[in-house]
Amino acid sequence: MLSHSLMRTASCVSRALSATRAFSPRAPARRPPASRASSTAVAASMAATKRPYPIGTPGVPWTDDEKKQWRASVESPSRSYQEEVLAKIEALRGPNFDVQRYGSLPYDESDPERFPLFAVFTKAWDETRPSVLITGGVHGYETSGVQGALAFLNSPQCLNFAKVMNIAVAPCVSPWGYERVQRWNAEAVDPNRSFAKSAPPPAREAAALMRLVNELGVKSWLVHIDLHETTDSDESEFRPAKAARDGEDYEPDVVPDGFYCVADSKNPQPGFQKAIIDAVRLVTHIAPPDANGNIIGEKITQEGVIEYPLDDLMLCASMTGAKYTSTSEVYPDSPNASAAECNKAQVACVVGALEYVVEKEGLRR
Repeated sequence: MLSHSLMRTASCVSRALSATRAFSPRAPARRPPASRASSTAVAASMAATKRPYPIGTPGVPWTDDEKKQWRASVESPSRSYQEEVLAKIEALRGPNFDVQRYGSLPYDESDPERFPLFAVFTKAWDETRPSVLITGGVHGYETSGVQGALAFLNSPQCLNFAKVMNIAVAPCVSPWGYERVQRWNAEAVDPNRSFAKSAPPPAREAAALMRLVNELGVKSWLVHIDLHETTDSDESEFRPAKAARDGEDYEPDVVPDGFYCVADSKNPQPGFQKAIIDAVRLVTHIAPPDANGNIIGEKITQEGVIEYPLDDLMLCASMTGAKYTSTSEVYPDSPNASAAECNKAQVACVVGALEYVVEKEGLRR
């Protein structure tokens, strides 16, 4: 049995779905396929002309007024959380999964139920089994992180793994960002720099997820995989916006063309990362390093793998202190990868990771 109380029933999800049905979004904004060179050209052009970000004063951190100005500029939704995420979560409810609401985000004053947060759990949760956490949509604009997490739940491999491990999935940690195709939350805070253990998390999304994980009472997580994307908009929009928000200079970088993953520099588990890369390469291409041997400014430690100090940066994958952790990074803007392929790459990442753990830890199925 779950060590927490599944207090919400099917009617809870139905109410949440109903609360969002009044929303009628315009058609989703789609980024045209672009090459790595073209995305770098955008960044280089902005740097060369010293064109300032349209909000704020260069070199001066944003005030609350400028954060509100930024929010107003992105407030119109581009897609529907209800249609693309909540409906799929509701469809999972049944003999194989439990669904729990673990909070909501107060970003719509007229409707406090506008952005409910849900997690999905495999049935027959057993505290004697190892436990796995999969998170998606920590950055709401990273589509395949969300859809890949949902696709994994619908895969036959998920139920097969559930025979020997507990699996918890939070498919869309940042629904406001998902609808608006934004990296930050409504308060111009990056949720994936907010998983603080020694202080209140600065992002509501991180605080809600950490509270859920704590309530589960898992003594030692075995695996945590956090599903992400790296997009051309990282260079054309989000890194320039961050520099403007923080009053810093924007330094352009190269968007890697292909899949890579981020290990914990304090617990890298190279065999685990290699298993992910080997599984994903069967679905999509692995990102090569740049001319300096880097991916997003970090030296590769093996093909398609870089390392970050996850705890120091307060990244989501640090939250559980799991033995095996990884952050996936799919590249959806590649001319050589479709949206469906990106979703499959996320599933391959999870499956390859868990296959490795089952073998390495001697788990029986």
